[in-house]
Amino acid sequence: MAKLTDKSTFKCGLGAIQTVHAIDGVLPILHAGPGCAVKVGGGQDLGGSGHYASQIFPCTNLSEKEIVFGGEGILKKTIENAQKVIDADLYVVLTSCASEIIGDDSENVAGKFAQQGDPVIHVSTAGFKGNNYLAHDWVLTSIYDQYLKTDKPTSDQIIKGQVNVFASLPQHDPFWHGNYDVLEDLLLDIGLKPNIIFGHGRGIKNVDKIPYAEFNLVVNPWVGLESVQFLEEKFGTPFFHYPNLPVGAYETTKFLLAVAEYAGLDLEPIREYTEKNERKYYYFIERFANTLLEQRIMAKRFTVVADAQYSLAFTRYLVNDFGINPQKQYATEDVPEKHRDNIRELFQDLNTDYDAEISFETDGFKIHEEIKQEDYLGYPLIIGSAWEKPISAEVDAYYLNVTWPINERLVINSSYVGYDGGLNLLEDIYSEVLQRYE
Repeated sequence: MAKLTDKSTFKCGLGAIQTVHAIDGVLPILHAGPGCAVKVGGGQDLGGSGHYASQIFPCTNLSEKEIVFGGEGILKKTIENAQKVIDADLYVVLTSCASEIIGDDSENVAGKFAQQGDPVIHVSTAGFKGNNYLAHDWVLTSIYDQYLKTDKPTSDQIIKGQVNVFASLPQHDPFWHGNYDVLEDLLLDIGLKPNIIFGHGRGIKNVDKIPYAEFNLVVNPWVGLESVQFLEEKFGTPFFHYPNLPVGAYETTKFLLAVAEYAGLDLEPIREYTEKNERKYYYFIERFANTLLEQRIMAKRFTVVADAQYSLAFTRYLVNDFGINPQKQYATEDVPEKHRDNIRELFQDLNTDYDAEISFETDGFKIHEEIKQEDYLGYPLIIGSAWEKPISAEVDAYYLNVTWPINERLVINSSYVGYDGGLNLLEDIYSEVLQRYE
């Protein structure tokens, strides 16, 4: 029996167009019907790579003719025309449900261009195979497999200190660019050489450097693991999995020391660096302690309705740093079953006697019905997507929109990551809280 999901916070596999768009100079070519890409983007301007606008891309615009007689011919013409009018470093063909159901061999079409020396690759991203979180890894793995022709590097080719960094889902996460920027700065400050392929000034030149890293770093509960495992198999590059996006002083210091220890760095200067940043962080906390500790206005319990990345990061920050008790938390991106036990354990690893319950629920209707039944012992704090705004009003909650769909704020390069990121989150939360007490 078919299952209906209400208020989804993820997209179909074709949403991988956003991963491609986030790499400077890499162009997605859609083998799909004319409405697919617009629907995947949700009609929002999510800011392209800076090289191409997010709503501009070649598409085969499959019609009834192609559905009946096949669309390989129109795909070939679309790739040829794209090469004539758009100067891209790499062309990435993304398939749709329609093109795969009718049996088009898109891989063969793209492969013939590659055999001629053209930078064209193929990724199977049909929506019935999975969502955009899974497809993010499919795109990366395909780039590594089909574009990177380098042999396994020798020890003298490895760049000392280089670390390839993978964290937020580009563009789907409104804070993706800011998150990568902050992680880059933090790693630079402790003496590493972060190599990031997404965002401004990076792109294909950084993709070319991927095989020569000392190690790969995944800062996410599960997204990105599949592709770095592939890199380990192809190039022998080990990876360090840090499952929690670091928000605030405690988690950021913990993150930096863990990465530094894995990289074999001298920990003493890094401890000095973290202590300096902690002093600055707590200076600002102390300045506004009267407001932050005013129990009559702040919520006593909170719920995060987001993907596992933010549900975990915000839960650990609000519990460990501020002692707010967690109500049930939600991971909404349809986390694969094989990752769920590890994520559950992370929600239990808190600096408190309280445990945080995590529900892997994709149906917004069910989530909202459960929120209605919860006892928050006062005003709730609900952090989530635009879907949570009506239920927040219904239960008289403080509400902060931080994940897709995000309709009432513009995020350019902001971030909640790092020392300053924790302060940014407090600013946004208390800006909502204080409006009730004008």
